[in-house]
Amino acid sequence: MLTSLRGLPAQIHWEGDSREVLAGFPASVRADLGFSLWQLQNGRPPTSASRRMESIGSGVWELKEQDERAWYRVLYLSKIEDVIHVLHCFEKDSRKTDRRDLDIAGKRLIEVRKRIQRQRKRKS
Repeated sequence: MLTSLRGLPAQIHWEGDSREVLAGFPASVRADLGFSLWQLQNGRPPTSASRRMESIGSGVWELKEQDERAWYRVLYLSKIEDVIHVLHCFEKDSRKTDRRDLDIAGKRLIEVRKRIQRQRKRKS
C-alpha cells in the first residue's frame, strides 16, 4: 500500500454502527485492531491477521483478533481516494462467520460504492 496522496494519513469513514461496536470490544482487542487501522492509514501492513473477503466484494479485507472468549472482526474496504471505509465490526464465538454479518457488510459496501460514484460525478 502507498502513503496518502496528500502525504497525510488516510481518513477512516465508519459505516453504520461499526465505530460503536468496535468501542465495545475488550480494551486489548480494541487497541490491537485500532493500531492495525492506524497502520493501514499510514500505508503500512496491519499487525493483526488479515485476509481478503472477496465473497463480500472486491477490495474488502478482514482484520482478525481474538481473546479467550471470542473472535473479533473488522471488515473494511481498502483505501479509495485516501479513505478507508470500515464496513462492519462484530464478534463471533464459532469459526464460521454468520451470514447476517456478511450481509450487513455487503449492503454497506453497496452504499459506499454508490456514494463514491455520486461524489465523482459531482467533481467532473
